[in-house]
Amino acid sequence: MFSRHTAIAAVAAALFLGNAGLAAQESTGDDARLPATDVLNRPAMESALAAKRLLIGMARAGDKFVAVGPRGHIVVTADGGQSWTQGKVPVSSDLTAVWFVNATHGWAVGHDGVVLASTDGGATWTKQLDGLMVNDMVLKDIQAKLAADPESERLQSLDAEAQRNVEMGADKPFLDVWFENETTGFVIGAYNLILVTADGGNTWQPWFDRVPNPQFMNLYSIRPAAGSVYMSGEQGTFFRLDREAMEFVAVPVDYAGSLFGVVDAGDAVLTFGLKGNLFRSADAGTTWQKMDSQLRSTIVAGATLGPGVVVIADNTGHLAMSKDGGLTFAPVDMPKTIPLTDIINAGDGKLGLTGPFGALIVTPGAAPQP
Repeated sequence: MFSRHTAIAAVAAALFLGNAGLAAQESTGDDARLPATDVLNRPAMESALAAKRLLIGMARAGDKFVAVGPRGHIVVTADGGQSWTQGKVPVSSDLTAVWFVNATHGWAVGHDGVVLASTDGGATWTKQLDGLMVNDMVLKDIQAKLAADPESERLQSLDAEAQRNVEMGADKPFLDVWFENETTGFVIGAYNLILVTADGGNTWQPWFDRVPNPQFMNLYSIRPAAGSVYMSGEQGTFFRLDREAMEFVAVPVDYAGSLFGVVDAGDAVLTFGLKGNLFRSADAGTTWQKMDSQLRSTIVAGATLGPGVVVIADNTGHLAMSKDGGLTFAPVDMPKTIPLTDIINAGDGKLGLTGPFGALIVTPGAAPQP
């Protein structure tokens, strides 16, 4: 499994969907069996059930909410989740994450190296990158640097990996996306894939050599927190952006499991993983403290609700909240728990949720109605 998204999606489909999962598969045809080259050239099929089947991630776009999921499905609500419309998407690849910087400009990423962009609040999307383009771009970048420094063992290793990626084709997923504004953003993914844009995605620069990740661990999440930008990954890998050097530096957590997300807790950064594991750093990742998350299953998402106020969610649908910058957590009362893949701050005391039920906007304490 590449990420919390693909892992949770598989678990949800197997354990929770039942007949609904079979119906979702039937309603979307044979897309899941198509090779990458086909899904990259086949627009997402329209489905009346797109907002009520498995979705993986959500973002706020002004007064709208946008959710993404398998087979290129992207759905948008402009009325707080009462109704959803399906966006026009040029690919059928499974999508894993979405991010909007304002009411109009957003990006979505997913399998097959797909990067999509929208300038109309999620109604329509264009493809900026796919895995074939990414592989070629990364290889050319590393080979140019290797030509200038042919004795570099690190560049030789990166070149070998980049060549393997080209040989394998468009099979590497992007697992997260974050944009600072309409022009500057990052996409990250499996096996150390990371690209940066400074012009809204019109052009991209590989940062394959700017992350100290010699084992090519998967990169799962990238977010700003406590005045810096952090990236979490496989087997306890964790990185902080050095803006002056324009590269990431390692600030590893004393934890051997995967770290699936980054949350801004005001004066501290939080990261989380398997079996309710949660870690906090108040010194830019120099030291870490293990916290009691009050959750016992895999934590799949977290969101900042206000200064020092955060909520985290596990894959079984249990939530916990901190009002003191991540120092202590208390369970959130949800009369009905449902499996979750993502959670966001929906404003006005509400939360945006995705999971095998699709997408919901709910108020904590009120029973979700999938």
